[in-house]
Amino acid sequence: MVVTGVAAAQLACGLPGDESPAAGHAAAQAPAAAHDAVVEAAARAEADGKSGADAAAEAVSRSGDRWGTVYDPEEYAAFEQALDGRYTGVGLRVRARADGAAEVARVQESGPADRAGIRPGDLLRAIDGRSVTGLPSTEVVRLLRGGADAVPGSQVVLATERSGRARVHTLSRARLHTESVTVGRLPHGAVRIKVTAFTKGSGAEVRSALAAAPARAGLVLDLRGNSGGLVSEAVTAASALLDGGLVATYDVRGEPRALHARPGGDTGRPVVVLVDGATMSAAELLAGALQDRGRAVVVGSRTYGKGSVQMPTRLPGGSVAELTVGHYRTPSGRGLDGRGLTPDLDAGAGDASERAETVLSGLGSPS
Repeated sequence: MVVTGVAAAQLACGLPGDESPAAGHAAAQAPAAAHDAVVEAAARAEADGKSGADAAAEAVSRSGDRWGTVYDPEEYAAFEQALDGRYTGVGLRVRARADGAAEVARVQESGPADRAGIRPGDLLRAIDGRSVTGLPSTEVVRLLRGGADAVPGSQVVLATERSGRARVHTLSRARLHTESVTVGRLPHGAVRIKVTAFTKGSGAEVRSALAAAPARAGLVLDLRGNSGGLVSEAVTAASALLDGGLVATYDVRGEPRALHARPGGDTGRPVVVLVDGATMSAAELLAGALQDRGRAVVVGSRTYGKGSVQMPTRLPGGSVAELTVGHYRTPSGRGLDGRGLTPDLDAGAGDASERAETVLSGLGSPS
């Protein structure tokens, strides 16, 4: 299983979040060396009767792997459930601002956070009394989930701020399900497929939605706010719009590999891809592939710039480390890590969907 980004882990506590691009260490160990150091630290700790997970987490922090994290068995079970779009949480997504503050980016409709009146743009200041300003996303995930207590009905106290006014919410976690793919029509007839995360089955949902769309309708593929997930699902989505060919290349501990689309995709329909600063990882991979292959016009703002690949390693004691093993590149060879994807057209201050429809009208209808 190849995962890019932390979306799967973050879905376990709410909706996907992200981390400040400035976070992490200036230099990191080589992936193979970091992997061995983490495994050895866990093994030594277990042999000494100590926590292998704690030792592994300390080794990850020393390695400089800004995306690496360690899960105990219960947390990893939630991770796997999140890949299915199921999670126990409060139904919110948080992103880090440049100043380190945690901002609510999205609130799931009818979830605990929504019912409590938390809204996008609110600042999340603390979880159960602990400040979250400056914390990496994986730690925010851990606090929101509550570890072994992360069961429906367990409570979590969130301190938020809106327009300078502090508020405190006591929420009960709930069993939630994410709708990672939604389909609608824009005012002038274009089909809009919104993908919020690449969980299991999301690629097939994109293919099905496209197959059901009117033959002459343009497509707006909305990847704004999509913080990634499973690369295999992003490749399946790419296959819906490409007739085979290269989607991305990547390396695993120095070994080059390639991802290819399946043949037979819809190559005639005009496509615009919407992106923003919260588009990251597998979503950047998809947008970059469609841009490089000349299959879509990318509209919006520069994407996040998360182009690394993580894979899980089972550690002594049963915990699991998600460690960075390499980086991916777009079909033209562009590396996006730390750089992001530059759209073909800036969305400007207006409505991005309206801009997308304007662009589609210039691309013409499929013949």
